[in-house]
Amino acid sequence: MKKGVLIFLAVLFIVFPPFLWAKGGYNVLEEGQLTVYFEPSLGSIAQKVADIYPKVKGDLENIFGWSLSLKPSVVLIKDSKHFQKMSENPFIVAFAVPGKDLIVINYSKVNIQPFSLDITLKHELCHLLLHSQISGDILPKWLDEGLCQWVSDGMSDVVINQKRSLLNRAAFRDTFIRLDYLRRHFPNEKEGLLLAYEESKSFSAYIINRFGKEGMLKILNYMKRGEDLDSALIKVVSMPLPSLERAWHNSLQEKITWFTYLSYNLYEILFALMALITVYAFIRMVMRKRAYMKQGGEDIDGY
Repeated sequence: MKKGVLIFLAVLFIVFPPFLWAKGGYNVLEEGQLTVYFEPSLGSIAQKVADIYPKVKGDLENIFGWSLSLKPSVVLIKDSKHFQKMSENPFIVAFAVPGKDLIVINYSKVNIQPFSLDITLKHELCHLLLHSQISGDILPKWLDEGLCQWVSDGMSDVVINQKRSLLNRAAFRDTFIRLDYLRRHFPNEKEGLLLAYEESKSFSAYIINRFGKEGMLKILNYMKRGEDLDSALIKVVSMPLPSLERAWHNSLQEKITWFTYLSYNLYEILFALMALITVYAFIRMVMRKRAYMKQGGEDIDGY
């Protein structure tokens, strides 16, 4: 999402009070430490957001051991075209704006699997929590996204409708996106974006599975105190990021076999075989036709 959109949203929330949002077509619901801006037809959904917020907030506080003291604002949008103009990305279903304590949700997509209102809110609120505790200059984007997928049952900001894992293909071909390239930004094109989310989730889970949840929390708490990720990794797991990244790559590649790859590419393989069969049948038809024409010519000359 471009900086101009973030600035636009920030100005709306700083300059214009809630009653102007209401006049502009948005109603406002304030409940406790939460404000929800919503289109009039989404009144019941706004109330549901307010109802589930305390539990979502409590779950995140229990997971990370941090207090979420900010007062977030949630904007519910029903019109996908309007939402896409704000996000400037057709694959995004929701996004958070850290520093502005703002969450924007495309509700028309939330009721589509694997999304639901509570896990979407949990995912985006996780972004706000992480950035409220760790400086954005220290927190890599891949770790930010990986952890938020971890706490929200694997759900990401994007609409994932792929049937097969891009990460498996990258592991087989050794075409991973290096984490250094995902430190500040994710690719814009669809496959690169989806692979970046898969890698973020997988590597974050690898750290947690290998060193435990406590290991990950120790890393985060060092970062909270101002340590960069590399320094935190050395102190907690005694490995620099490049070494840990290679170990993760190896763990994925060990699980990939030719059978797995053939299963992953089954549709492409079948399509290629059908194309070859079609070409073979065409060649045979041409050869038979030529043989027939040649045989016919010899009969005429002999006569």
